[in-house]
This record gives sequence, structure tokens and C-alpha cells, in this order.
Amino acid sequence: MSVPSPAPQIAGAPDVSIIMPCLNEVGSLTHCITNAKAALALIEKEYGLSGEIVIADNGSTDGSQALSESLGARVVPVARRGYGAALIGGCEGAHGRFLLMGDADGSYDFTDGVAMIGRLAQGADLCMGSRFAGGIAPGAMPWKNRYIGNPVLTGILNLFFRSGIEDAHCGIRAITKAAFTQCGLSSSGMEFASEMVVKASLLNLKIDQVPATLSPDLRERAPHLRPWRDGWRHLRYLLMLSPTWIFGVPALLALLAGIGIMGGALTGWMRPGVLPMIGPYWTLLGATLVAVGHEALLMALAGHLYSIRAGYRQPTGVTRIAARIASLESMLITGVALAGAGVGILAMVAIGWVRRDFQGAASLLPPAMGTMLLTLGVQNALGGFLLSIIGGHEARFFEGLADDGQ
Repeated sequence: MSVPSPAPQIAGAPDVSIIMPCLNEVGSLTHCITNAKAALALIEKEYGLSGEIVIADNGSTDGSQALSESLGARVVPVARRGYGAALIGGCEGAHGRFLLMGDADGSYDFTDGVAMIGRLAQGADLCMGSRFAGGIAPGAMPWKNRYIGNPVLTGILNLFFRSGIEDAHCGIRAITKAAFTQCGLSSSGMEFASEMVVKASLLNLKIDQVPATLSPDLRERAPHLRPWRDGWRHLRYLLMLSPTWIFGVPALLALLAGIGIMGGALTGWMRPGVLPMIGPYWTLLGATLVAVGHEALLMALAGHLYSIRAGYRQPTGVTRIAARIASLESMLITGVALAGAGVGILAMVAIGWVRRDFQGAASLLPPAMGTMLLTLGVQNALGGFLLSIIGGHEARFFEGLADDGQ
């Protein structure tokens, strides 16, 4: 497996590209481009790096393109709509090896990005701004964003991906062109902000952060951001990128609870009185939890396999173990064995039912156990084929990942 190689540096190209996503921002562009020019002057003075300003236009109809060009910026048209799509298009069209991005509404001070470029020059792959460290001006951020949305979503992101970032949704940030290419970013909406941090973390890229300030934006119209809608988009995206938390943790909890219940029921059935009696309803719950946990475990493996094959996750200890023991054949053999055991138990249940003249059984445990094993077997067999498909139609779907560092 390989990651995309960044495009070669164009001869005479600038070192730094400041990228602004733009959709009808004619009222604030003059301020933002002037501020960006000041930042580039400081970057050249501090680090001797040349720069350019790129306006990633997302279909403006208010003359933003002509104004940007008249002020010396280069306009990159981006047909795909959305905040993330505009930034991706702008970064792809930028010529610099260091990319500094910020909104075109006047809320960010691009001179805060001077220190970010310095961190990239010192070896960081991604440098985030922290508005909570730099300062938020009165009226610049709604209370629900400041005290609920940003802290909660940043906390979840750090819990899931161990990013160690104070403000994962800060709109001013810098990334090297090589790291941007390696991350393979694709989100079209506001969740782009989370995607960049998450994928950089999963790839073990070096992430740094510096203080950044936030001011009230200069627009007279309402902002494009919709806090609750975009907050949910961020949260669901974090869950999509974390098969461990969305599948693996529930799988572990369900399996532990289900095996415990079924173990207690089996012990009580074989040696009455040793443990408190596990009734039929608890037995059904235990069997269901085991089946659900097993299915969630297969989905966790599928999620990890996909993300590793897609190039934005490193192999983990679990996937390295799976690489050595798991294959389509091993999962089919295990599945047939489990299903066979389940069918055998259900056959004995049926024989006992006939011998009792079709009367009810004293315990629900045997049919529950047989049905559970049959379900696990079918899940294992079908899960093996699913993993093989995700793994590139290979029988050893984790082949090459045990020692693959990419």
C-alpha cells in the first residue's frame, strides 16, 4: 500500500500559500487580503519565505473574484460546493509547500499564522490555532459554540484519536502540502475541520498549536455556519472515523455481558443451586448480546481494514494479530464449526421436543444456545467474505499489514 506523492514544487513557486474559502465575501475581502499581505510580509521578514494569496471561490455572484484579483490575489474556482470542498480545492491549487488557511470574513488575523508557518518550518506537519489560548472577542462566538459545541466535540476528538488539541475547530491553521496530500482529505462541509486533525493524528503526523484570536466577522449577512446541524455533522464524522469507539467498545461490552449471562445460565443448568437462577428472559438477552457483540466486532475489523487500505490509518496491535491468524478460509472454517454446533444442539432440542410429545421444555437455555451458535457461525462466514472484499478481494484480507508502516 502506498500514499499519494505530493506534486513536485514548481520552479519559482512561492513557499507559502494563504488560502481563503470564499462565497460572496465582497464586503470583507479587502480587509482579509490586506491582512494576509501583512502576514506574508512578516513571514518573509522572519523566515525568508515568499508567499501568495489564494482565494478558493465557491461560486460567488457578488464580484468577489474580480475584487480579489484586483487586490493581487489568485482566484482558484472550486465547483464542488461546501466549506471543506472550497478549502480542498484551494489547497490543491496552491503552489506553496506551506499552506495557511483562514476564513474570508475578517474573524481571523492572518498574522497569527506567522508563528504557525514557523512551526512548520521547524518540522511540524500541522499547526492548529487555539482561540481559547489566544482570546475570543465579545460577540465573536455564540455561547453554545464556545461553551458546548467546541469543548464537547474537541474533547470527543481527543478521546477517540488522542490528538491533544485545544481547539479542533479553529478556522486558522497551517499544514504542509505534503501532509495535506498524505491525509487525502475529502469532506465537503464544516466537518473538514475535524477530518484534518483526525487523519493527521491517525497517520502519526507531528501536530503543533499556537494561540489565535477570534474577532466578530465583518459580514452583514448571516454566516454560513449552522451550529446544531454542523455540530451533528462533526460528531457523526468522528464516529465514522473511529471504528474502535463506534463498533469495538460496544462489541467488547456486549460480549462481556452476554458471555457472563450465558456462562451463569449454563452453570445453573448443569449444577443447579451453585449460582442464582438465570431465567429465560435473561438467557435470551445474553444470547442476543453475544450475537450483537460478535457482529459489532466484525464491523470494527472491517472499519479498521478499510481505513488502513484507504491510507489514513496505521495498523494497530489488533490488526497485526488479525493479519497473522485471520483469512477467509479460517473464518469460513470457524463459521461452519459454530453453525454446525448450533444445528446439532437445535437437533437435540427438536428430538427432545418429540420425545416429550411436543410439550414445552423445562429450560430455554439449549435452544437459545443453539440459535446463538448458529447465528455466530453465519455471521463469521459472511463477515469473512465482507472483509475479503474490503481487503481488495484477497482471501488473506490483512495480508501485508502486519509490518506495513504506511
